[in-house]
Amino acid sequence: MFLEVGTWTAHIQIDAPLSAPAGDVVLLHSLGTTLHVWDPQTAVLARRLRVIRPDLRGHGLSEVTKGPYTIEGLAQDVLALLEAMDVKRVHVVGLSIGGLIAQAMALLAPQRVASLTLCDTALVIPPPANWHARARLVREQGMEAVAETVLARWVSPAHRATPEGRGLRQMLLRTDPEGYAAAAEAIAAADFTEKTPQLHLPAHVIVGERDESTPPAAAEALARALGAKLTVIPGAAHIPNFEHANAFSDAIEAFLGTLQDSSR
Repeated sequence: MFLEVGTWTAHIQIDAPLSAPAGDVVLLHSLGTTLHVWDPQTAVLARRLRVIRPDLRGHGLSEVTKGPYTIEGLAQDVLALLEAMDVKRVHVVGLSIGGLIAQAMALLAPQRVASLTLCDTALVIPPPANWHARARLVREQGMEAVAETVLARWVSPAHRATPEGRGLRQMLLRTDPEGYAAAAEAIAAADFTEKTPQLHLPAHVIVGERDESTPPAAAEALARALGAKLTVIPGAAHIPNFEHANAFSDAIEAFLGTLQDSSR
């Protein structure tokens, strides 16, 4: 469905169990993908939870607006969508930039965030110069200019040849260059090193063993800052959703399931 929030129109997909859901979870995708990167996890989580998946500003079928974007602004987008849907409190799962946005949401509106699951993300993703260079490149030459470099970090060479790997490539290539560039610049400016340790809520950090973009060392620092559980997915790179779907889904479901069981 589409929702107009202020002057911006967002695309959202909602999946829920046939019976009353045990709670709500928001899944926030990575830079250069769409809500469909979460398809395998949605199939698992929607057996118990109502799953809310937005396309972030400038991505998928959501409206593209000219930059600059900020992580806090993207977090406000998601919070405004929840307000428009009358969703009071959610578990938030964020992948890469989605994990930065999730941290910002918890800082901006702690009363709305029941827990954080932060996947292949960090407190800060340096260096800023690389993000600015990538933004300039896609604005000048389009998404093809970064496709090979980005995909090499997302999944293994073997997986890139599978239907899911080709699907990831299409998500990237069909991302609007301005939406991608503005979001990349938002990553460049984001640093939660001082603020995230102030959060006090249930949290889980997940990282691919072979993630070069936000490596296990960065995930360890994030987990320490939150006092969170850390799960390392063996053999996974930066986008484990498809290539290691079962292990990734199991890690998310187990953590959320523990929270639901303890609340009874």
